[in-house]
Amino acid sequence: MLVIAAPGQGAQTPGFLEAWLELPGVAERLEWWSAVTGLDLIRYGTTADADEIRDTAVAQPLLVSAALVTYELLGVTPDLTTGHSVGELAAAAIAGVLSPEAALVLARERGKAMAKAASVTETGMTAVLGGDADEVQAVLKEHGLTPANMNGAGQVVAAGTMEQLAALADRPPAGARLRSLKVAGAFHTEHMAPAVDTLLRITPGMPVADPGIQVLSNRDGAVVERGGDFVARLAEQVSTPVRWDSCMETMTDLGVTAIIELPPAGTLAGIARRALPGVEVVALKTPDKLDSARALAGSDASPSDDSLENA
Repeated sequence: MLVIAAPGQGAQTPGFLEAWLELPGVAERLEWWSAVTGLDLIRYGTTADADEIRDTAVAQPLLVSAALVTYELLGVTPDLTTGHSVGELAAAAIAGVLSPEAALVLARERGKAMAKAASVTETGMTAVLGGDADEVQAVLKEHGLTPANMNGAGQVVAAGTMEQLAALADRPPAGARLRSLKVAGAFHTEHMAPAVDTLLRITPGMPVADPGIQVLSNRDGAVVERGGDFVARLAEQVSTPVRWDSCMETMTDLGVTAIIELPPAGTLAGIARRALPGVEVVALKTPDKLDSARALAGSDASPSDDSLENA
């Protein structure tokens, strides 16, 4: 059983799309999606520096476009799809809940709304790696922090004000390592409530279909059967924790045997290798990994050169 997963914000690195632009149809697709989003996705994916692509309003459409253009190149259909945070928008398009263009418009508006919400108070996020799970939760509660990402495999992302994160750095959980994340604010916390209001206002008019491929929700790891329900969850998820641990539990229950992580790949693949022993994983970082990913999917047939133009 194959899962295709799309990563979330923070996975992007300068120039990560450069090698993909050499493949037929990629530049044309990204030019069109640049028109859709009002962003120069080609420049942001190739020559823009780390600070430019850290901007939430840029990073989110960039990540969704990267996942979708490489999914089209991959040319395989999964049994299940899911995404981490903004990666859920790519998963929605892969599952047929949204068109690629609708997913990108939603990514654009989501990114703008979250950037605006993050500007109200100086907030941030810190990864907490290792330590006793119960103690980690207790220490976060003590500091008034939200476990914004429950990623499994001993990784929790704490989110809150910079003062709260500084207190965590001074008094971390025993045996845990801390890594500050380069994000604009405390995503998936109460600080994002204004962004939820924005998305709840604009999503009711979006064209939505029920999924043609099983799709998991970050809220609780559930398989969502109705497109309208999934889009409502997308809006509300902005201010509630990402339960990637629950998504992986569902994968286990469903008998998942293989995972392909779309670009910019690596984060989710690494978590899966630690948390899902026996599951084969391919991190589709560069085009030279396409054949490995197709082989894992049981498909060794490459899409034709005009697959993107006709998709």
